Amino acid sequence: MANPRPRETDLYEPVKRLLEEQGYTVKAEVGAADVVGLRGDEPPVIVELKTGFSLTLFHQAIERLKVTDAVYLAVPEWKGRTGWKAFVANRTLCRRLGLGLITVQAESGRADVHLDPGPYAPRQSKVRRERLLREFEHRVGDPNTGGSAQVKRVTSYRQDALRCLKVLNAGGPTKAAEVAKAASVTRARAIMADDHYGWFERVERGTYAITPKGARALGEYAHVLEELE
Repeated sequence: MANPRPRETDLYEPVKRLLEEQGYTVKAEVGAADVVGLRGDEPPVIVELKTGFSLTLFHQAIERLKVTDAVYLAVPEWKGRTGWKAFVANRTLCRRLGLGLITVQAESGRADVHLDPGPYAPRQSKVRRERLLREFEHRVGDPNTGGSAQVKRVTSYRQDALRCLKVLNAGGPTKAAEVAKAASVTRARAIMADDHYGWFERVERGTYAITPKGARALGEYAHVLEELE
């Protein structure tokens, strides 16, 4: 029989014990806060308990930041690979919001601190920014619709592959150097050799032809090819 989903009340004792081990006096349901810990003259620590991450939980925690900077979220420990990925994403969000994060293991009742509250200044990646700007600059037109995550994205790489495809469709099997010149795609040889989309086949050394899948792609991306002309 599967273990029942933990309740919020199941999280309280492990969290209370964790804080008490650090010298806090802990009380539950003080005002709007689920858990409050006090230690000497320090600002209070507030912990919000929930059985899972939710927008409501983050809203509550942000509201508690009006009282103290020391605000934690406490949730059950993740289960499986999918749970771990969700946990990592939510931990990043906690860091961005200046919130701490605690998980509670149901079987052992152990509470672990994964993140302490504090200001967060994200480090920007120069490499990622340059990659973004390079893709923006090389892409012709605006072939995608914002928010359409379930459709194939038209990148500058795909546009170059379509240029090569068009040349092969018009002239039949062609040497890579000639495709590169006719399509104005310097990386034509690499695109056709790597064949990420299954559109190309090598018929002999240095010579490529279109595949049936490539032929279908010409119709599928006809609107993109029009913009490339």
